[in-house]
Amino acid sequence: MTSSDTLHRVERACAQLHRNGQPVTFTAVANLTGLGRTTLYRSATLRAVIEENRHRSATNGTLTGLLDEIHTLHTALEAIAARVRHHEEQLRRLATRVG
Repeated sequence: MTSSDTLHRVERACAQLHRNGQPVTFTAVANLTGLGRTTLYRSATLRAVIEENRHRSATNGTLTGLLDEIHTLHTALEAIAARVRHHEEQLRRLATRVG
């Protein structure tokens, strides 16, 4: 499990790299945070933060990047909607058993 302090250090390092116009890489984040690259790769949370920032840095401000972000958000929204429909169906079934 990743501590909130470690997560904040990684987020701050990514933000600093963005501000300085440097690419967000595992090596750069490791150097700024003092954490090992292996630690960054092995933690699913830290890895996701770095990869998201890498992607955002590479596509920042481009039409392709915006379209990709819209597609990602649309896919996430569809997954949430499917889950809500599933839960609503479960609630209907439970209500008919109780009622």
